[in-house]
Amino acid sequence: MKTSTYLHFNGNCEEAMKYYADVLGGEITMLMQFKEAPEEICNMIPDFAKELIMHCTLEVGNMAILASDFLNEKEDFKAGNNFAISLNAEDENEALTVFNGLAEEGTILMPFSEAFWGGKFGMLKDKYGVSWMMSLGDNSI
Repeated sequence: MKTSTYLHFNGNCEEAMKYYADVLGGEITMLMQFKEAPEEICNMIPDFAKELIMHCTLEVGNMAILASDFLNEKEDFKAGNNFAISLNAEDENEALTVFNGLAEEGTILMPFSEAFWGGKFGMLKDKYGVSWMMSLGDNSI
């Protein structure tokens, strides 16, 4: 299983990731705005957020920094809730076991299910308040 740091920004994700790419000598290999999601998902996004970044991948050497703009109706953006640990599994049973284990006594923010970009994806906050993202498959974000 692979793990990555997933950063959240308060509307300035693209600017921050371009800065990190410049400073770290990396390359942005994916940059997707919320308005680029399938229509059924895009229709649920508030108009003010459609231009914000849904996902960005910055590759630096053999590591990746993943990021998006913070869009969470349940809590406000603040330093300390602006990151998650992103796990990418190749085995569905392993992914489900880990996801369900971390969700015990925690809060599932997005159930682990089919993702429009391929594979499966889910998000949760564990009982200690740590945010996790679980991806399954080669097409994971």
